Formats: sequence, structure tokens, C-alpha cells
Amino acid sequence: MQRFFICVPLVICTLISQPVFSAESSVDPAVLAAQKQRIDVIKEVSPSVVAIFGGAGDGGGSGVLVTPDGYALTNFHVVSGAGNFMKCGLNDGKLYDAVIVSIDPTGDVALIKLLGRTDFPAARLGDSDTVQVGDWAYAMGNPFLLATDFQPTITYGIVSGVHRYQYPAGTFLEYTDCIQVDSSINPGNSGGPLFNDRGELIGINGRGSFEKRGRVNSGAGYAISINQIKHFWDHLKSGRIVDHASLGATVTTGFDSHVNVAEILEESDAYRKGLRLGDEIVSFAGRPIRSVNQFKNILGIYPAGWTLPLVYRRDEKKQTIYVRLQSLHTASELQEQAGQKQLIPEKSPEPGDEKPRLPMPNPHAKAAPEPPEKYKHLYVPKTGFANYYFNQQQQERLLQALSATSNFSDRTGTWTLTGKLADETDFTLTLADKGVGFEVGKDIFLQSLETDTFVDEPPGTGGLLAALHHFRLLLSGQSERFTDFYYLGSERLDGTNEMVDVLIATQTGTISRWYFNKSDLSLRGLDFYLTENAEVCAIRFEQFQTLNGQKFPGELDVRHGSRPVMKLKIERLKLETPENTKK
Repeated sequence: MQRFFICVPLVICTLISQPVFSAESSVDPAVLAAQKQRIDVIKEVSPSVVAIFGGAGDGGGSGVLVTPDGYALTNFHVVSGAGNFMKCGLNDGKLYDAVIVSIDPTGDVALIKLLGRTDFPAARLGDSDTVQVGDWAYAMGNPFLLATDFQPTITYGIVSGVHRYQYPAGTFLEYTDCIQVDSSINPGNSGGPLFNDRGELIGINGRGSFEKRGRVNSGAGYAISINQIKHFWDHLKSGRIVDHASLGATVTTGFDSHVNVAEILEESDAYRKGLRLGDEIVSFAGRPIRSVNQFKNILGIYPAGWTLPLVYRRDEKKQTIYVRLQSLHTASELQEQAGQKQLIPEKSPEPGDEKPRLPMPNPHAKAAPEPPEKYKHLYVPKTGFANYYFNQQQQERLLQALSATSNFSDRTGTWTLTGKLADETDFTLTLADKGVGFEVGKDIFLQSLETDTFVDEPPGTGGLLAALHHFRLLLSGQSERFTDFYYLGSERLDGTNEMVDVLIATQTGTISRWYFNKSDLSLRGLDFYLTENAEVCAIRFEQFQTLNGQKFPGELDVRHGSRPVMKLKIERLKLETPENTKK
């Protein structure tokens, strides 16, 4: 017993004499710095994460704000059943109204707009092409609808793969060039952001490998790359149901491991530019092609209508062409995905036949609540559009810019343009309501406008006179005379030049694409098609001058396909009002 009491103070003294360490001081400072950096990034980006609910408060998913005026990205499959107006919560604890803007059913992307503020916290966009396997990644959102207080759930992991291709797997959705992560992605995370460790938005979470593992995270989630969305950004702001691109050809891997053309449509632009069966695809859009999946990956991140470079090899010789991509789906297929399919009887009923059966309404279906009165005008229905209101806004933006510099709305009568060709031959162009005439040297070419038939006049131009009829209608403010007129989005002019906004005009089967420089909104030219699959008549505007007090192109550079046709140097412009024309 005595020995016991003697030992106790020795033990106590020993313990007291040892230095005391806090839990924090025993941790490597680098670890503490990394922890603080993670916490700071999460605090920075969390305000931009959106919890999305249907207008009736049912369902749910995630999104992310990308502009201060309220534009937010999410998945198509999140909004497809949510209605045209939604409720969105932010981590400030407030619930905001939101309206649908546009949808991309193939890429599983949707754009919505939160309402009520002009200073929303927006995420910073990163560059998904720089993402590497092993990079840290934060997945944020509303899994299992846990964020009832609108505080997003954050999961942290690494990038497991890049440039992944996910087959449609029996659905319309096709994930191309996406980012694979092991950050937990569960039902409800759909549409939420994927951030890198610098707080930059690099993807939109949307899909997981759930099929054989139940509806829980399996460590394999996929995010749509932000660079794909950048390509589609202005298309999404158009309010349309946007489509992805097709080359008009299929490819296969040969015995030599080369990627070769297996099938090609003769009406495709790729065929017109020279691509043929058996040609080896070397690169597309500046990226090398080494497999079929790699080709699908690259093709899938671009909108229909873009012009991109394609390099192919034939007989050991490389050729570079610039190909305008066609639509992957038909308009009816896209409309069906958007719920715009109309019931059409298989055949017209004969007398005595029963009327076609219509689907019975669901008496238990919950009607979407009416949006606030002050926001009702923000949704305009139109077939082929998710919300035509936003297309109208883009049309007005470009037409107002055109009117500010080239306002010929009071000159809707006959236009007479005179000048010289590059070889100094005199020409006279007459643009009137009844027809278009072109007199050059001793030759006269005519395009009647009192018929439904537009022709290739002068021959070999692709319909220059019909194109100039579209030109007069647009510049004189008569866009209502087109049978269809809408804002498409943006693209790189001729595949190599500056980014341009695009307006589409159609009339009696003819189509014109109008190009406005994105930086100053100046009109750069148009592409004209006699039919949807015809060779293009490309007109580029150069050397603008002031004629009749308005800005007008001094030169029209005309090409048919890739072949130069003529350059019209305009010296004089005579404009008449309708009254003068009648006289």
C-alpha cells in the first residue's frame, strides 16, 4: 500500500511535466490550409445552387445560377414534368418564382430564369477541357429532396474519367464528352452543379450508373461538360427546343483501326463538300479521331447548323473541308419529347365510322397552379419552342440594332441598285414586290415573285435573286412577310471567323440565315437555300457606306457553295415608297 501511494505523485508529476498539445496544433498546417480552402470554396459557390420544385410544390431537382439576372442551368428531365413555371429555393432561405426558357432533350439540359431580382449570385464558368482525372470535384444539389431549407448537400470526390460517352440506352438522352466523378450523385442531384476545387463550374450533374445497382449512388456519376453548354448557350437563350448535330454520315472502325465512313447521305453538306464512303476521318472540330465513340463524343457537343472543320484521308492524301452540320432529329421528334405531339387519326374517318378515340383525362391529375399575374406574360406558347417569349426578345434585340443603323422601313417600294462587277461590267439590280431583275452587260435575269416557285437565277448562283428578295424584306422592316422568322442562336461565321447571332427566315420553302456580329451587332451577311438541302448561296457584306442617309453594304461578295461567283460593288441606291412605285 505504501509503495502505491509513493508512485502516484510520481505519475502525476510525470504527466504534468509533459507539454500539452491541442488537437489543432498536432495537424500539419498544409492539411489545415487545404481544409480552409475547401470550406471557403463551398461558402463561395453555395449561394448559386438552386433547389427546384414543380409549380405545385411537388417533385424536385437541382440547378445552378449562371447570370446575375437569373438564368439557371438544370437537366431537361428535371423540368420535363415541372410545368412552365416553377418554384426555386436558394440558400438565403427564400423561394423564388421561375419560368422555363429552353430545353435540350438530347443533351439533357434546360435553361430556366429565376424572377424577382437582378443581382442573383452566379457561378463562375470554368473550362471543362482542362479537367483531368484525379482533380477534386464538388457535386452540389438536392439529393432525395433533403434540402427543404434550401441548403445544398455537398459531396466531395475526384474526377474518375473525362470524355466519357454514355449511350442513349433506349431513351432520347445521349451524354457525350461528359465528366465521370466518384462524388456522390443521387436522385435529386440531377441538374445540380459540379465545381472544381477553385469554385469554377465545370459541369451539370445528370446521370449515374444506377440501372443494375438500384436508385442509389454507385460511385459512377456523370456530368455534362460546361464547354458543351457554352456551345449551346445562345441556342438555349432562344427559347427553342434545340437539337444536336449530325454529320449526315455514320462511321465504323476498320480492320486497320482507322475510323472510316460507313454510310453517307447524298443530300448532306459533307457529301457536297467531297466526303465519300470509305474515307478515313482523321480529325473533327480540331480534335483527332481514333474511335467511333470518340467521333460521337465530339459531334455530340455541337448544335445543329454549326460549320466545323473535318479532315479526311483518301489514297494517302489529306483533305480539309468545312461542313455545315444537320439536325440529329426531326422537328416532330423534338416536339414529342417536349410534350407537343398532337393526336392525328391514322386515316380520315369515312361516313358512318366511329370517331377516333381520344385519351381519357386523368381525374386525379393535379393542375398546375396559376403563376403570379405579374409574370404571366413571360410565357408565350408556340409549337417548336419551349417558350417563344424569349425568342421574341432576341429577335427584337437584333432588329432594333439593325434599324438603328439601316432603317429602310419607310422605303418598302421598288429598290434599284447600280454599280460594277469586279471586272468593271455595269449591273442594275431591281428589287420589287412583283419580282427581282438583274441586268449585267447584255444579259437579263428575272425571278418572278407572283409564283410559288423560286429558281436558280442567275444560273449557278444558288438563287441570288431570290436571296436578294429576302434581303429587301429584312432591311425594309417587313419580317412579318416571312412565313417563319425566329432567332436561332450563335455560331462561328463560316466555321472560322467571329461569333455571330443568327436569325432564320423562311418563305415558300426558301430559307435564309442572317448573321449579326456579336460584339457590335453589325449585319455581316446571309446564307440562302432554295430548299432545305440545296447548295448554299452565300452573300457576305463588305465596305459599308452611307446611302440615302443609312448604312448600306458597299460590296456583296457572292459564293455558291465554296465557289466564288461574283462581287457586286454598289455605287448608287434608289429607294421608292409604295406611293412612288404605283406612280
